[in-house]
Amino acid sequence: MAIIDRVKFDGLRSRDWIVYKYPSEELVYGTQLIVGEGQAAVFIKGGNIYDIFTAGTYTLDAKNLPILKSIVNIPFGGKTPFSAEIYFLNLATKLDIYWGTSDPIQIIDPKYFTKLRVRAFGQMGLKIKEPIKFITELIGVVGPAEIVKYDVIMDYFKGILIQKFKTIIANIIINEKISALEITARLDSISNLAKDKISAEFSKYGLSVVNFFIKSINFPDEDFEEINDILKNRAEFEIMGDNRYITKRSFDVYDNAASNDSGVAGTIITSNVGSGMGIPLVNEIFDEISTIINPRAAIDNASVTCPKCNTQNPAKSKFCSECGSSLEAQKKQCPSCGNTVPGNAKFCTKCGASLESKRCSCGATITGKVNFCPECGKKI
Repeated sequence: MAIIDRVKFDGLRSRDWIVYKYPSEELVYGTQLIVGEGQAAVFIKGGNIYDIFTAGTYTLDAKNLPILKSIVNIPFGGKTPFSAEIYFLNLATKLDIYWGTSDPIQIIDPKYFTKLRVRAFGQMGLKIKEPIKFITELIGVVGPAEIVKYDVIMDYFKGILIQKFKTIIANIIINEKISALEITARLDSISNLAKDKISAEFSKYGLSVVNFFIKSINFPDEDFEEINDILKNRAEFEIMGDNRYITKRSFDVYDNAASNDSGVAGTIITSNVGSGMGIPLVNEIFDEISTIINPRAAIDNASVTCPKCNTQNPAKSKFCSECGSSLEAQKKQCPSCGNTVPGNAKFCTKCGASLESKRCSCGATITGKVNFCPECGKKI
């Protein structure tokens, strides 16, 4: 094998390499080592790191590599060959590293209560911050290949990256109760949080996360269609109002019941109305349908509230079963036309006259249409 007396790596046209292992291990005392800008060269012998060189030109002798005398038996003034490994590291920042969650993150949306399969995609930047730690921790990953690219290193970190990111997204959506539909507005803050969490893992291997961006968080169209159905039903509530929506749904259920052998009750129990809206709403719909089918039953089941103690009494009761107060509505006559009106009426239903009493400055109470006070004769 030829003796090498000049070691240099000119680099690749692209910047996607991270480690280059010089192909020959046969060096001589006095070999020139040339390290380019944005590079570092690590000198290894017997699996041990002896020195690291930054950009510049070096001669492998006792001046630039004092440890060489102790690891190689070199006669005075000779160019004795010896074996050693030299690794070139790319210290330039690699900004176009793309990542994505190959497997979806399955969560329950806290706002729409539907299962979503969330995926995320983005871009990040990396650089070697501590060359000795990097080569020490990842020399086994580098393997025998002369040139190792960033995609090989990213394959090693892919599991850590995706695991951390899945945990971050799940915590934000579930714990902070943010819908997946609204999370796009928080991409910047989530990116910063993810960068902090992920940086700690990469720094263990001498790497620095320069930036970390989330470009999109999305989920399949079929999941989105399910949420669209929920939004459509909610829009009906908002446009029609709760009472009208309930009435509409009751007629829908009643129409279905006409062709259902299980009857109205069975239709309610087996329909989505019961499962989606809750038992109280089902009871309201059932009462409305019962009224449609049997209006007489609604009259019989009606009740009247005692104005004094608020006890519910049968509609035909004249006195309260709790306190004995009269349940018949108080009535009064219009002083203008004599029409009988409810006791709490403010205007006559026949002539429109005011039924509220007035008080004269002398203290007398005045009712009806009068122009002068019956007590003091003052004009009203």
